[in-house]
Amino acid sequence: MVFKACDEDHKGYLSREDFKVAVVMLFGYKPSKIEVDSVMSSINPNTSGILLEEFLNIVKKKKEAQRYRSEVRHIFTAFDTYYRGFLTLEDFKKAFRQVAPKLPERTVLEVFREVDRDSDGHVSFRDFEYAINYGQKEA
Repeated sequence: MVFKACDEDHKGYLSREDFKVAVVMLFGYKPSKIEVDSVMSSINPNTSGILLEEFLNIVKKKKEAQRYRSEVRHIFTAFDTYYRGFLTLEDFKKAFRQVAPKLPERTVLEVFREVDRDSDGHVSFRDFEYAINYGQKEA
């Protein structure tokens, strides 16, 4: 188990540095200072580091976020039929015709304009992901 491997001194918790190593082992990237600060500030102040139970909760949340982002990427890719890395109004119209054929074109245009946050006529993955996440918080 990663927790035991990173807790080399068998302290029963992960220090800040141990946590960084665990994230690299599990997720393949070095966490930013901001991410580590956030995690370290959320743990019980009476402990010297991250206990196993806290670590498991953190990993579970990170895995869920990773899976969710992967699903959003999959939806975006399904809309991006020309593999350009962005969606046009035509891509939106085509997608909405398939999933909501009775939706008025005016509504599709309004949705596109709202999702195209920088008004460049393209919806990037970042724009798309923001819109999906914003929609989840509103619901």
